Amino acid sequence: MLAPVQRALVRQIRATFNDQSRGERPVPASDDALFPPGSVIRRVHGDVTTMMVGGIAALLTQMLHPGALAGVWDHSDVHADMLGRLRRTARFIATTTYAQRDSALQAIAKVKAIHDQVSGTLPGGGGGYRATDPWLLAWVHVAGAINFLDGWRRYAEPAMSSTDQDRYFAESGDIAELLDADPVPRTRAEAERLIREFRPELSADERTRTFRDLVLNVPARSLVEVPVQAMLMNAAVDLLPEFAREMHGLRRPTLGPLVRRGTYGMAATIRWAFAGDRYRKST
Repeated sequence: MLAPVQRALVRQIRATFNDQSRGERPVPASDDALFPPGSVIRRVHGDVTTMMVGGIAALLTQMLHPGALAGVWDHSDVHADMLGRLRRTARFIATTTYAQRDSALQAIAKVKAIHDQVSGTLPGGGGGYRATDPWLLAWVHVAGAINFLDGWRRYAEPAMSSTDQDRYFAESGDIAELLDADPVPRTRAEAERLIREFRPELSADERTRTFRDLVLNVPARSLVEVPVQAMLMNAAVDLLPEFAREMHGLRRPTLGPLVRRGTYGMAATIRWAFAGDRYRKST
């Protein structure tokens, strides 16, 4: 039985990630998921704090590619509903990691159908873009995966072995392949090499800066969440790859060590709150 404080914290977190107006509930873990109990991806994706920090860093990194930014900018309501986008991304990750296999494959098919409708022209005569472009999908995948993994390593498992890091890329690569990304890195070394290949294609302009500010200044749902959200945003900026932070015109938080200690403490508190909960079991 969870204590009252634990139950209150769990309710608050679930309200953040699940749109209760649409009847959304947490995605329960299935033994018949795409990834079995004990897989590294279930371990990494099961931590609330590291996924929030890694997810914000991932989104900021992904949007440095003009094609990725244009697809979101031109074909979504991100300007008015950044929280909704973050929720949908979190739900997709939860579903493809933990849900019953058929539900996971349905979620992937739904995203692919949406991608089929997303195309356009880059500003300034930069040519066209398509969300179905395997190369562009490869960027979105690798920029996300490396930030999610590094968020886990920083705030949950600093001594994570290189073997388990490679297993994470191998497992998360299965989802990327089902989404038709190509190439798909299967080790950390391959991921870092692919990011270096993409670097000449990345850029930052006024739209990038506007998107950055939308992400980092998304309104908190309540006054209680304001300091928590500020810490998470600072932790995400601190986590960003150096090149991404520089391109966004950001600096490491002045109180970086304090941000890390605070975020680490928050992560420990949330794990305590969810102790014994039947969702997100990795083993």
